[in-house]
Amino acid sequence: MRWIYRRLIITFFTIFVASSIIFFLIRNMPPYSFSPLPLHEQYFMYITRTFRGDLGRSRRFAGIPVIEIACRSLPWTIFTVSTGFLASFIAGMVLGIIAAYKRGSPLDTLISIISTIDAAIPNYLFALILLVLFAGMINLFPGFGAYDADKVTPGLNILFILNVLHHAALPILSYFIASFGSWALYMRSNTISVLREEYVFAAKARGLRDSRIAWKYVGRNAMLPLFTLMAINLGYVFGGSTLIEFVFSYPGIGYYISRGVSTRDYPLMQGLFFVLTVAVTASNFMADLIYSRLDPRVRFE
Repeated sequence: MRWIYRRLIITFFTIFVASSIIFFLIRNMPPYSFSPLPLHEQYFMYITRTFRGDLGRSRRFAGIPVIEIACRSLPWTIFTVSTGFLASFIAGMVLGIIAAYKRGSPLDTLISIISTIDAAIPNYLFALILLVLFAGMINLFPGFGAYDADKVTPGLNILFILNVLHHAALPILSYFIASFGSWALYMRSNTISVLREEYVFAAKARGLRDSRIAWKYVGRNAMLPLFTLMAINLGYVFGGSTLIEFVFSYPGIGYYISRGVSTRDYPLMQGLFFVLTVAVTASNFMADLIYSRLDPRVRFE
């Protein structure tokens, strides 16, 4: 338990320091139009209000509390990011294992080339390509919004769910395409390293089936480091969602951050950056917990 308490303290300290940095960075952005109070008094008010859940009020959106905007937009971001991210993680794991087992073959070369190109291209370029192709030229999917407010009624009904999925298809596909290449390269590298381990040769000498060795001995150990990366990167993906949501005008937290930056809505920027800070640090904390469960030796190191 002391191990968990130490990491909780580090997590809260990280959030506090990051929140302080956000405060001073925002107040150095022109034009400065905050309260005439002395800076130290503003900082004290900011810290006390923030940790009470009061993130201020948006200037661009008619004085709506920032926490309300965050609560309204965050579920859309969580839905699209987590769906696309999980799908890319699974696809990357499978492709990485296949490439490692077929290393040196034309299939390995093809997977490696595609994954390298995919990992090198920014996610917003994929979003722009998908928008032009599927929403503009083919007109197969909508290019903006989370659902058609004039066609469906929000709620647990099949028409609303299908409409939401229709609108979320391109953002989810953007996250998927932009992420699977990195996971495939990571998994290929880890799998090749695990294949050289002595316990793999021992399993082969015992006459175990190749499928059992691939998933129970090789795949499981090769995936351990990637679970940590997945948990950490999930927090960063929320920040990276800004450009994709802006391209599709999708009302997630990234979209409102872009609107806050473009309109100099400092309270909105400040509050949503704090939300992202919490998401990233919480993801790091979850990564520690997940990895300690998968590999208990970490807790004693």
